[in-house]
Amino acid sequence: MPRIEPPYLLFLGDAADDAVAKTATGVAHWRPDSCVGEFALDGCGATTGLPRMTPTEAVAAGAKTLVVGVANAGGVIHPSWTRALHDALRAGLDLASGLHTHLASIPELRDEASRLGRTLHEVRVPPSDLDVGRGAPRPGRRLLTVGTDCSVGKMFTALAIERELRERGVRADFRATGQTGIFIAGEGIPIDAVVADFISGAAERLAPANDPDHWDVIEGQGSLFHPAYAGVSLGLLHGSQAEALVMCHEPTRTEMRGAPGRGLPSVPECIEANERAARLTEPRARVVAVAINTRALPASEAETCIATLARTTGLPCVDPLRHGVGPIVDGLLTR
Repeated sequence: MPRIEPPYLLFLGDAADDAVAKTATGVAHWRPDSCVGEFALDGCGATTGLPRMTPTEAVAAGAKTLVVGVANAGGVIHPSWTRALHDALRAGLDLASGLHTHLASIPELRDEASRLGRTLHEVRVPPSDLDVGRGAPRPGRRLLTVGTDCSVGKMFTALAIERELRERGVRADFRATGQTGIFIAGEGIPIDAVVADFISGAAERLAPANDPDHWDVIEGQGSLFHPAYAGVSLGLLHGSQAEALVMCHEPTRTEMRGAPGRGLPSVPECIEANERAARLTEPRARVVAVAINTRALPASEAETCIATLARTTGLPCVDPLRHGVGPIVDGLLTR
């Protein structure tokens, strides 16, 4: 993937909340030194906490690239964004997007970028030479984050575990499988853009055979219980062949995100289903911890929720943002 030049101006569009703008919030959290500000349209309900800027102001502050920081259903570029993206090109910014709708598929953006000598970066493009999965045993240690739903903290948890492992002197690599993770890591494979037959093979390539003491920490996608994204989740489970799974959960939801009327499964139900599916290619696979996103809860309720799930599952339960992932890594290093 050609280098995307920092610093970045993060485009929030008209995202309703931070979950829709999770690409922007993720890049701002994990790569703050690469960001100068955010650019939002009227009605936007999200923020990264960075200064609000126009493209012209961002260029004056040193920005080189506008990153489309929205992760909406279907990965589409809304027509209402087009003027703002044109403004960014004219101000002197390249554009980078990880959406399914490619920037270059919009003729007026493609022509404007060509006329101005600007680059359009498309992050959600998988390799063209992927093979089908084999499911053969391979050396190295692997952890995959899985979830009760989509957008529950799988990427954040994986990045936090990789950082904690490295800080303890353990060789580890974060393996990005979605647009936000790829922006943060600088490389990866956008699993949800891979043809279905090749999803497990893509995961095998992403986390290949490695030294026996090396950990690949693989970013999960979707949920086995989500009607839209279960197929991606299953292929990633099979190809990752992870011995350790970390279940990620957001306890305040009453229905699956983007699937109105469909209630969330219980954490124990998700643990059982993910372990059963993962053992097709990795017989040792088991859920080793639960990562709970308690952002929407006050501290006292968060602690009660975590303690209840710890009793229910018999596993280490933490909020990676509030508490860190030390207990999860403690368990990994004693396996």
